Amino acid sequence: MAIECLVLGAGQDVGKSCVVATIGGRRVMFDCGVHLYYKGRRSYPDFERVLAATGAADFTAAISCVVITHSHLDHIGGLPYFTEVCGYNGPIYMTYPTKALAPMMLEDFRKVMVNQQWEEGQYSHEDILRCMKKVIPLDLKQTVQVDKDLVIRAYYAGHVLGAAMIYAKVGDAAMVYTGDYNMTPDRHLGAAQIDRLKLDLLITESTYAKTTRDSRRAREREFLHAVHKCVSGGGKVLIPLFAVGRAQLCMLLDDYWERMNWKIPIYFSGGLTIQSNIYYKMLIGWTSQKIKDSCRMHNPFDFKHVCHFERSFIDNPGPCVLFATPGMISINAGFSFEVFKKWAPSEKNLVTLPGYCASGSIGHKLMSGKPKRIDIEGTHIDVRCQHSVRTPTPKESWT
Repeated sequence: MAIECLVLGAGQDVGKSCVVATIGGRRVMFDCGVHLYYKGRRSYPDFERVLAATGAADFTAAISCVVITHSHLDHIGGLPYFTEVCGYNGPIYMTYPTKALAPMMLEDFRKVMVNQQWEEGQYSHEDILRCMKKVIPLDLKQTVQVDKDLVIRAYYAGHVLGAAMIYAKVGDAAMVYTGDYNMTPDRHLGAAQIDRLKLDLLITESTYAKTTRDSRRAREREFLHAVHKCVSGGGKVLIPLFAVGRAQLCMLLDDYWERMNWKIPIYFSGGLTIQSNIYYKMLIGWTSQKIKDSCRMHNPFDFKHVCHFERSFIDNPGPCVLFATPGMISINAGFSFEVFKKWAPSEKNLVTLPGYCASGSIGHKLMSGKPKRIDIEGTHIDVRCQHSVRTPTPKESWT
């Protein structure tokens, strides 16, 4: 039995992941992401191609089900638009942690749309709530009979809390779609795990397919050295990233501060980070075995040296470390951009960049060279600060 694929996003790019696979007459949409560089409908997958390819009258008739692999915006950011604006009303599946984290990520992105003054393609807070009510939660290795022919199953992907690889089968045809996955255990998540399966098709994430990465220990050591050098010299460190993915870096810095007996403040900005931390504590069962074991003595997500950041702290003297959303320092969107404008002119300060930054973002401009000035829509930013690339977690910028 042949399997046909229609790639609606992320075919040759990182962003708006969305693949529709046709298996024995059943069509499964894997992921429904958004591209953070674009604005408006261009940031979404090309949904109209589904109707053109199938001849269906609407998306509910065209798609048997939607399966979301994890809560990163490039995999889920377009879902409320697809359901509430485009009108898809069929089943939607994701794991329990993804369903818990998704509303926070989507609401954060909705605020970005408002800040960027999108003229088209916006969805509302109410759209997010209506969309999430349609979601059917999945457990790991739970076999779900979508209809009399289509079966799906989720496997642990290890990429971010709740991330899953999805197995889909109709008759004797079977496939796996991975989204993002991680084969190396880190400080809070285990490695990806999947059964030995006979497959006709594998669709896999490939952002780092041709990259030989240093060991996690070496990457962490390099990151800590850069942070240590900056704060020891009285500078401020800006770590731009999305809230759900910052747990590993918080754990790393919190442990280091404890060993150094430092009182230098480590801050995180925004209520989104506080909420996501609560879910990490609640969903310990989805973390690594090491974390599960340590919870018997204390919760590793109760950070001793990390506290909340107020906007009034931006101009405070003295060294500090700040986690600020969103990742990559997206242009005119989010608190990390606001902080960067303030801190970039000082050569004592440091910006640590994720391993991947989308084209057009400030992070991408910094990684492409050492600009002395960045001009953004009439705003001139003098850039004298240091910047380094951090890669403790794959594709961390999208978390």
